[in-house]
Amino acid sequence: MIPRTVTSNEVYLLPLRDNGAPDVPGEYIYLAPKSNDPITIRFTIEGTSSICRQGSLWVNIPERGSEFRRDHFREYKLHPDFNRTIEISIPVYEAGAFAFYTTYAELPPLSSSPNPNISASAESKKTPLYYIDVAPRLSLEGRPLPLPALSIFSVISKFMGKYPSDWERHLRGISGRGYNMIHFTPLQIRGASNSPYSLYDQLGWDPECFPQGEVDVKNMVDSLEQNHSLLSLTDIVLNHTAHNSKWLLEHPEAGYNLTTAPWLESAYVLDTQLLVFGSKLEELGYPKDLRSTDDLIKVMDGIKQHVISEIRLWEYYTLDVDRDVDAAIESWISGQLHIPQECTSRDLENLREGNVESQARYLVQNGLVGNDRLGERYRRRIDPKVSAGLIATLFGKYRGEADEAAIRSKLVQILDVVNVPFYEEYDKEIGEILQQLFNRIKYVRLDEHGPKLGPIDQKNPLIESYFTRLNKAEASDNLRPEDLVLVNNGWVWAGNALVDNAGPQSRVYLRREVIVWGDCVKLRYGSGPQDSPWLWEHMTNYARMLAKYFAGFRIDNCHSTPLHVAEHILDEARRVRPNLYVVAELFTGSEEMDYVFVKRLGLSSLIREAMQAWSTAELSRLVHRHGGRPIGSFEVDDISRGAVGSAPTSPGVNGYSPREVIRRIKPVPVQALFMDCTHDNEVPAQKRDARDTLPNAALVSMCASATGSVMGYDEIYPKLVDLVNESRLYTSASSSVKQVEIGGGEGGIGGVKKLLNQIHTLMGKDGYDETHIHHEDQYITVHRVHPESRKGYFLIAHTAYPGYGNGNGAFSAVRLGGTKARHLGSWMLEVDASEEAKRQVESDKKYLRGLPSRVVDVPGIRLEAKPDETVITVRDKFPPGSIALFETWIPAAEHSAGLDTYVTSGAKEAMAELDLVDLNFLLYRCEAEERDGSDGRDGTYDIPGHGKIVYAGLQGWWSLLKDIINDNNLAHPLCQNLRDGQWALDYTAGRLDRISQQPEFSGLARPAAWLKERFDAIRSIPNFLLPRYFALVVRTAYKAAWERGLELMNNKVQSGQWFLQSLAMVSVQMTGLVKSASLWPKKLVPSLAAGLPHFAVEWARCWGRDVFISLRGLYLGTGRFDEAAEHIFAFASVLKHGMIPNLLSSGNLPRYNSRDSIWFFLQCIQDYTQYAPDGLGLLNKKVKRRFLPYDDTWFSSEDPRAYSTESLIQDVIQEALQRHATGLKFREANAGPSIDSQMRDEGFNIEINVDWSNGIIFGGNQFNCGTWMDKMGESERAGSKGIPGTPRDGAAIEITGLLYSTLTWLAKLNAEGKYPYKGVTKADGTEITFSAWADLLKSNFERCYYVPINQADDSQYDINPNVVNRRGIYKDLYRSGKEYEDYQLRPNFAITMTVAPELFDPDHAMGALVLADTVLRGPTGMATLDPIDLNYRPYYVNSEDSTDFATSKGRNYHQGPEWLWPTGFFLRALLKFDLKRRTTEQGRVEAFQQVTRRLAGCKDMIKQSQWAGLTELTQKNGEYCPDSSPTQAWSAGCLIDLYMDAAEYVAQ
Repeated sequence: MIPRTVTSNEVYLLPLRDNGAPDVPGEYIYLAPKSNDPITIRFTIEGTSSICRQGSLWVNIPERGSEFRRDHFREYKLHPDFNRTIEISIPVYEAGAFAFYTTYAELPPLSSSPNPNISASAESKKTPLYYIDVAPRLSLEGRPLPLPALSIFSVISKFMGKYPSDWERHLRGISGRGYNMIHFTPLQIRGASNSPYSLYDQLGWDPECFPQGEVDVKNMVDSLEQNHSLLSLTDIVLNHTAHNSKWLLEHPEAGYNLTTAPWLESAYVLDTQLLVFGSKLEELGYPKDLRSTDDLIKVMDGIKQHVISEIRLWEYYTLDVDRDVDAAIESWISGQLHIPQECTSRDLENLREGNVESQARYLVQNGLVGNDRLGERYRRRIDPKVSAGLIATLFGKYRGEADEAAIRSKLVQILDVVNVPFYEEYDKEIGEILQQLFNRIKYVRLDEHGPKLGPIDQKNPLIESYFTRLNKAEASDNLRPEDLVLVNNGWVWAGNALVDNAGPQSRVYLRREVIVWGDCVKLRYGSGPQDSPWLWEHMTNYARMLAKYFAGFRIDNCHSTPLHVAEHILDEARRVRPNLYVVAELFTGSEEMDYVFVKRLGLSSLIREAMQAWSTAELSRLVHRHGGRPIGSFEVDDISRGAVGSAPTSPGVNGYSPREVIRRIKPVPVQALFMDCTHDNEVPAQKRDARDTLPNAALVSMCASATGSVMGYDEIYPKLVDLVNESRLYTSASSSVKQVEIGGGEGGIGGVKKLLNQIHTLMGKDGYDETHIHHEDQYITVHRVHPESRKGYFLIAHTAYPGYGNGNGAFSAVRLGGTKARHLGSWMLEVDASEEAKRQVESDKKYLRGLPSRVVDVPGIRLEAKPDETVITVRDKFPPGSIALFETWIPAAEHSAGLDTYVTSGAKEAMAELDLVDLNFLLYRCEAEERDGSDGRDGTYDIPGHGKIVYAGLQGWWSLLKDIINDNNLAHPLCQNLRDGQWALDYTAGRLDRISQQPEFSGLARPAAWLKERFDAIRSIPNFLLPRYFALVVRTAYKAAWERGLELMNNKVQSGQWFLQSLAMVSVQMTGLVKSASLWPKKLVPSLAAGLPHFAVEWARCWGRDVFISLRGLYLGTGRFDEAAEHIFAFASVLKHGMIPNLLSSGNLPRYNSRDSIWFFLQCIQDYTQYAPDGLGLLNKKVKRRFLPYDDTWFSSEDPRAYSTESLIQDVIQEALQRHATGLKFREANAGPSIDSQMRDEGFNIEINVDWSNGIIFGGNQFNCGTWMDKMGESERAGSKGIPGTPRDGAAIEITGLLYSTLTWLAKLNAEGKYPYKGVTKADGTEITFSAWADLLKSNFERCYYVPINQADDSQYDINPNVVNRRGIYKDLYRSGKEYEDYQLRPNFAITMTVAPELFDPDHAMGALVLADTVLRGPTGMATLDPIDLNYRPYYVNSEDSTDFATSKGRNYHQGPEWLWPTGFFLRALLKFDLKRRTTEQGRVEAFQQVTRRLAGCKDMIKQSQWAGLTELTQKNGEYCPDSSPTQAWSAGCLIDLYMDAAEYVAQ
């Protein structure tokens, strides 16, 4: 049998937010594939996210074999599904800048409209384009060459000498130094200036270098790769052409001339007049040779008089008043008038009576023409018809009605006012022009740091002309003079990179703000090929020709290249060479703008330069920026299962078993090409100290990015080579030898550079991406290592800046913990940088030569190997300009299987037999639970500087580590604690080991052994790596435990989306063995906590109400039927007075003070019978009774009567209903301070009765609080002690709803013969069936609870209009002790809507829900009281002990703070009633989307919560409440309920 090949399929997860934007910080998506195989981008979209409404994802990633077209997008329909995450997997075969967007119909606001379906065909919206940049995959000699392995060498081709002889020598020397890519400045024919960047013909090759043109180029590129192992990169120049390019005479429209860019006319007139004035300085009596600022001021005066005044520049700004007045009167006479339609007779009256300013304003607003740009003189004018309309308004329509002279006088007056701001604009710009001229002339003639051009003459005119004036004699006859004036290119200081400086909206050429390149004509591409067809075709051919031969482009002046042009050019080039490496220098002025260019163009690297650093500290910062991740960084990628149920678009080949490597798309900085020096910047001999050549180069080569250098740097040329005016040829010591030997030598640093380049390439190829950089005075050290093998290289560099002298400087010993090292060499650079040496080198008229130099070995390094560390010290001579290089490794990381592989393996198997109670211990357990289980010995782990972790189990660590890993936050106190010692390992392993000795936790023995083995494997690694490996072990164990937890739940959870799974795991979090809080007095079983950590142990853990509000979601919704049944039995066993206790206290001291708990209990039994296998069988299960049936006698759990009788569950149900039917009246057992120190005496009296006129159950009094809103006043200072915040006596709406649900359920069961009782006996001895009782409730419900929108309908309802606070709601209570409390809007009505929807008029229900959505719903919870209520107090502070009756001691617990569990019921009710009114498929989808949108806050909360749950409550608008329990059972359970409902609706 042929073995199956395991292919590692890299899958990049790309989650989209609700608005379609990528959920990636900064929205920059850069992917660098690790191999040449295709990668997969897996878009993940929440099933009913807003973008799924008639939604589609559009992606322009081409299919295999198809050509990339930027505007060709493939559509992927987004099929909504509330219970799933949509996954769309798209393979990517090539590099490039790809894009995606989504279209969808925007979700309309929630409405109570009875016909919501009409909104379903809403207008389609389109998101912005988002970009995915996939890095090119370069290869050399048949092997991959990742971008961080590039060592690039720049040459200026015109200095290379004769081709091929001189070239071959230099290329051999470049290759011999370990470079693997060569960068050529443009190789095309140069223009008149001889600058390599001023190209005469883009399609012609430089004949001096390549006499046979393209044949020579092809031979050279082939030779580079085959003979020298060099890839090649060349500049592409898109912005300009040489001012003498011959084709300009045939195609002047390719530039900005006065025909294609008439707005430049004023700039041209100014430029010309300045040249004329400059040529006549002597004649006009002005100084030609400027010696001082005074001379310059005289010239500036001359400019004002002979330039500005003479060319009448204001005419380009203002109206010609006489012209416009004549045209207006002519139009008026001929009856051609225009008055805007929107002008009323009142407006015209005001215009007539208004002042000149308002009349001028009228003309500007309605008649100003030519204001869009500059152009010819007097381009601005007023539309004569509008002026004529104004004349008619002021003087009448007809000629005889007014005096023309008066009209003319009036219009002149008005137009003079119109001109005022235009003259002001002119004055301001003239000021700008004069300032710019003054600054520029001063810089080029007078400033110390300027070129000091000398006298003003024809060679060096007064200004650098902004225009090229083509020779008319050479041009074709059909061209006009204005065609032959072309604007030159240049750059603008701090200009906006996206603005066309020669375009109609820019005036920089007029304002003289351009630093111009007089040898380059700016190219005009327009908005697309239609604007300049010849140019687009010409430049496209140029790009394709370059891509045919060169592996990469350097885009010259990228920031000035129009983005749409660069996109087109690169698309065309990538068609020829898909894996094109593209680099650029960007001077956009902002990192944000850099990202725009990088994303849209798919730039592989931005050029950055070490020589920009002005100090050792700044150089250290630059190395840090490009060095890679810190050493010991966390691993974020995940190797997952084989692709199960992958989308059909996922690549998968028969016979292959894809092992997916799931990669999270990480926020990354733009990739750098980090140069030690570029071809257009000064060298160390000019900017620093020539000796810095060596340490600067070594530091750059240690960085985890592409690196580069330039010819002349290694050779130590004394100064920057002038690429325009220089004519000498290169020399290099490396070019004059057959082979470059590693190490010292004369003539530069080539020998050491070879070693540095070899190491840089090796580290780049193998993925050494972790680096530690340390700066100490004149020294920088860099340690770069492989993240898995932990092999590395260590550099000590003694930098050489002016003033550093010749000594060793201050340098502390380096201690490499747990690391071994081998010394590869130490060298120092000696340079003769004397003026004499410089003169001698510069005197060579034929060749460019370096300063006399030599690299010599330095013996001054001592390496001391100790058992647990290596110590490196600088001993003897190690002057500035020295480096020392070491190879390092960590013996403890040399595990046979690879340490990473070992610590991440075997966890799934170790967890395979755990049950959910084991997982509760393994994953969770808060401080109180941990102490309870260990008799007070153990708690949660305390991290110095941070505090205790919230859980003793893995979740406690993971809650911190997930963010630490995400942010790579090695400075977190946990990381420091791990570096300081191995206590966290001891704690985690020891805790599991101890518990696994106990019989009930013996299943944890295997995970305990796994954890111990993994921790033992990492104990000997250096402490600085411990955070990384601890995180790897914990993540592996946590993930395996989490997956085991889901495995033990039902299919809906297993296949559900992450949020449902996170909610489901709260059931594991809340259910555990707690000695002090079992469900039974004598038997230890797992119990459900109400919340953690407040409700974790003893009497406070298990609450009847909380259990049965949470149970449906946490147990039935996850398939945990045994636990559900156990809790039902436990509470059924303690039924007394027809009630279950609110506080269970393991059945020892149950307290019967909650009127609602019994109804949530009965609802849960109903739900259990519906969801559990053989659920109805529960009714016939027996349960031992803690108290005697139908007997109110209290006795202790030790009494022989306790648990002496048995009842069937169905009998317990019947007892509860029968006791309520006949009425309850009792005083709580043990009433008094021993059971409640806050309650007043009256509060212990419980009375509950049915009003048989309507069937509603009433109960409670003003001194107790028998529903979930149970906060008792506690403040003696405020006088609230014993006075409940929310007594909710009378008939609470949720109790009425739960009662109805129970009655209809039992009536149905009885009718089917599945429940033996038909009804109950009333107090008067008469009987009533469940069915009749239910009908009685239904017929009275709306009348008793609804508050109609229209007061006119009040007579149909039980309403006191004087007390109504808000209409269109359902009362919270009926007939309570304080009438106004009936009419308070609270979220409880939604509970009734969920369990008893039949009670409601659907239109009323929907109206109430929409109102509550606006008024009560917060980001996560529901406000517990209407904000317009006088009692609304939304900030809960339990510790407040003030005199405020409403809030002291937290009495406002339920008077405005936003509770999360009612959100579940609210959304369930909303979905239920919204779906009821929907009749179309799209309408139903919208109902789900409305709900999804309202879950966003809860999703964010559970993601961010250290407790991995949903809090009990928040303050107003979702603000954090410190007194809230941070994870609450019902908050999660009630949202699982929502997913259960949704699954049922979908199934229907």
